[in-house]
Amino acid sequence: MTHEFDGRRYEKASAHQKEWGTKLIAELGLKGTERVLDLGCGDGTLTAQIADLVPQGEAVGIDASRGMIAAACPKARQNLRFLLMDINELGFAGQFDVAFSNATLHWVKDHRRLLQNVGRALCDGGRIHFNFAGEGNCSHFISVVREAMSRGEFTAHFAEFEWPWYMPSVGEYSALVESSGLRQARVWGENADRLFPDADALTKWIDQPSLVPFLARVPDSDKRFFREYVVERMIGKTKQDNGAYFETFRRINASACK
Repeated sequence: MTHEFDGRRYEKASAHQKEWGTKLIAELGLKGTERVLDLGCGDGTLTAQIADLVPQGEAVGIDASRGMIAAACPKARQNLRFLLMDINELGFAGQFDVAFSNATLHWVKDHRRLLQNVGRALCDGGRIHFNFAGEGNCSHFISVVREAMSRGEFTAHFAEFEWPWYMPSVGEYSALVESSGLRQARVWGENADRLFPDADALTKWIDQPSLVPFLARVPDSDKRFFREYVVERMIGKTKQDNGAYFETFRRINASACK
């Protein structure tokens, strides 16, 4: 299922995603000539960072959200382009030296298919480097949104609702990568728990991207009430003595070669 995001609002609410991504890019050790595919490029900020590091290469960012691509496209230049494309429909063959993804792949449910498609997109000797949400991620938000979904006034809206995220354990994902045919597979977990400095920062993150797949199921007449319920419960549940707001962020990191 494709979710539609507001790319401009995401740009202003994704400081921690950018922080993780900048660290991930530094780990790539790019030489400057690589062709890099950014899976789920969002507003394109990180893809632009990659393009800076491959002046004789190319960075290509793909995203299924029109709102994200609209925010990314103004950043395009000679060695940087963006495509509206669903990761599940990836059709490249032997075109990239690196497949990179930051804070996106938990939105993809079928990782067996994903790894096959990414492997096909890589040239011989190409490599992957992923970071996405793993088991235990956003435990407070998940608890609160499940609580909201089960309330009498909202429960009918979530009949046959498909949970939007895949957040595996390290062991589960290690087995999946090793069975994909990729070589030198390495999968490890990371605790990236975060303190939001104030309620406004927390609320912006809740709105973009966390609440998007849930609000899509709620009719316009109930959207405000559902959102307010989640935001108010999150503020109460996560507030710390120092006035900041705490959420668990647990990450899966994966690297491998073709």
